[in-house]
Amino acid sequence: MNRALPTDLPIDDALVKEHGIRETEYAHALEVLGRVPSYTELGVISVMWSEHCSYKSSRIHLKTLPTEGPTVLIGPGENAGAVDLGDGLAAVFKMESHNHPSFIEPYQGAATGVGGILRDVFTMGARPVANLNSLRFGSLDLPKTKQLIPGVVAGIGGYGNCMGIPTVGGETRFHESYNGNCLVNAFTVGVVEKDKIFLGTAAGVGNPILYVGAATGRDGIHGATMASAEFGEDSEEKRPTVQVGDPFMEKLLLEACLELMQEDCIVGIQDMGAAGLTSSSVEMAGRGGSGIVMDLDQVPMREEGMTPYEILLSESQERMLLVVREGTQEQVKAIFEKWDLHAAVVGRVTDDGMWRCRWHGQEVAAMPVPLLTDEAPAYDRPQSRPTWLDEAQTLPEIAEPADLGEVLLSLMAHPDVADKSWIFRQYDHEVGTDTVIKPGADAALVRIKPGAYGQKDSKGTKYLGLVADCNGRHVYLDPETGTAGQVAEAARNLACVGAVPLGLTDCLNFGNPEKPEIMWQFAQSIVGMGQACRAMEVPVVSGNVSLYNETTVGDTATAIHPTPGLAMVGLYEGEIPKLNPTLPEAGLQIALLGDLGAHLGASLYLYNWHGLERGMPPAVDYPSELALHAALRALVNCREVPYLHDLSDGGLGVALAEACLGGVGATVSLPGSAERKDALLFGESHGRAIIAFEPAKLDQVKALIGQVPMTLLGVSGGERLSVQGILDLPISELEQAWSSTLPETLS
Repeated sequence: MNRALPTDLPIDDALVKEHGIRETEYAHALEVLGRVPSYTELGVISVMWSEHCSYKSSRIHLKTLPTEGPTVLIGPGENAGAVDLGDGLAAVFKMESHNHPSFIEPYQGAATGVGGILRDVFTMGARPVANLNSLRFGSLDLPKTKQLIPGVVAGIGGYGNCMGIPTVGGETRFHESYNGNCLVNAFTVGVVEKDKIFLGTAAGVGNPILYVGAATGRDGIHGATMASAEFGEDSEEKRPTVQVGDPFMEKLLLEACLELMQEDCIVGIQDMGAAGLTSSSVEMAGRGGSGIVMDLDQVPMREEGMTPYEILLSESQERMLLVVREGTQEQVKAIFEKWDLHAAVVGRVTDDGMWRCRWHGQEVAAMPVPLLTDEAPAYDRPQSRPTWLDEAQTLPEIAEPADLGEVLLSLMAHPDVADKSWIFRQYDHEVGTDTVIKPGADAALVRIKPGAYGQKDSKGTKYLGLVADCNGRHVYLDPETGTAGQVAEAARNLACVGAVPLGLTDCLNFGNPEKPEIMWQFAQSIVGMGQACRAMEVPVVSGNVSLYNETTVGDTATAIHPTPGLAMVGLYEGEIPKLNPTLPEAGLQIALLGDLGAHLGASLYLYNWHGLERGMPPAVDYPSELALHAALRALVNCREVPYLHDLSDGGLGVALAEACLGGVGATVSLPGSAERKDALLFGESHGRAIIAFEPAKLDQVKALIGQVPMTLLGVSGGERLSVQGILDLPISELEQAWSSTLPETLS
């Protein structure tokens, strides 16, 4: 290796602009440093001040979210959030995006997204137990979409399956606004003893800093800055900024880290994610209020001739940074070497508040830690409510279709509703034998085996309820109301498997925040999320912001629908719920819980059948919504109601059809004859669910649901779905429409 100091490029306005640093930002850096930064320092500033790392457009808004509660052990600011499960256990979880890399290189982009979120969780000492994902693609008939879906799905499955961690649920939707920007949001939850959680902090002057894991290459350089800019017609040229993952290496890293965590060595530990060695070291110093000095020539490298700039900005995967107690270095090295992983002392903790890097003894970077953390730019960007909303939120007169059976078939075939088993069958969702409720249900349920995580006084088996969801159409037509509705739906989904919500993580996907209309969407979405989380007592414990999901072709810029992806974790305790994915037998009473509902605004029906994205999304009545959730949990716990399912996309009509997909039909009738039949069937009002139970248990059900309204709709049986006076369809036609969309398109 050449030991001479690599020649720095001269810093000029063009180079500063190329690094995505604004004139005012660069002026601030000059003022703090009192000199011109080196080329290496300029690269560091560019990634640490990027939107992806600094949250400079979103920080002031995120601070308004509720982040505390009786179950919260660790809130936002660490690698992941943590909530108390009782009996000495904690759930550690987070959701993050890997959108831009997945659009450029679908397999590796999605795979490394899964790898990154796994590291965020086991960095804190938790063994990952389950993954979810939230995916968005463009129009299903678009050639690019047909290329992206198989690659993304294979990347998610390939990484998670090799790691031996089940992917137990998620959601996938389609819309033309995602034609130029797919969304790949990955979620992981792990379990740990709550007094053995590790944090990402650099403390203890003189303590050694160790680099562990895979060697560093040139992959992923400037990945953070790529994720902080719009796409253009040259986006394919950014392929070299996509990282390359190795799940087998990550499995070794996972086991090595968890083994080390049983020893009294670690002071702090941090995943090397976006911006790699730079962000991990800077963030650890920032949290610890300390300084750091690193010798970059000691970093394990897999390519010849790498420069300090490249080493610091590389986003090579499967790497960690550790601060350990002085004197334990050899013990740490021995553990990682046993697992065939690199382990090298690359620096020390200092007390001067400076982030310093040396190259063969010569200092190549020296900057105050606050300049790269707390003093990074933060903007209260201009906001402007889009004028087009005035018309879009007004629902025009529409003719009621003559054949509502045909409408229902078209909704069942719509890719947002249609069978997603083509996707989730490529994931191993049963590895570990703890997946109790599998993909395709309202929420997943994952068992925590008694004693498996060190707990000694377990009072019974616990289950994690897990769900990821977002309806971008609702948020697009009113960000505040739409986002609040997504919080309510996630909690409702958990209630359908008996789980009490403990906490929420988010992945906030929006367009260019420098455009006032987009910034307004973001800010209003945060208002809605905060309002709903407070009303429902669900704290936000972690999350991620992904902005600049926008593509410019020629003079036309197209932003995605605002998509605040939400993943919620809940707790269920007791015996395994006796629930079925569809109606299990004939002769059951079918009932609707909640108001009848007829809200057509922002509905899938309007978009799919009438070609309209119009109207206000449904609002949430929090007392009614919470009463419904309590009722659903009571019904699950009583173990006498074999079928529950919440109402969402496509309303009551789609929910009834989904109930029949197991082959048992239903004959029902709808009250409210004065209402439009299409609104009664396909409206998407919140706070509703359908249940099925033995008629003899009606009084018991009434006692359990309390004051929640219940409408008896009909009975199960036969081979048809008959809504009297409205539609009558064979179950076989509904099943064919529902099951064929993805296989026929992607085969």
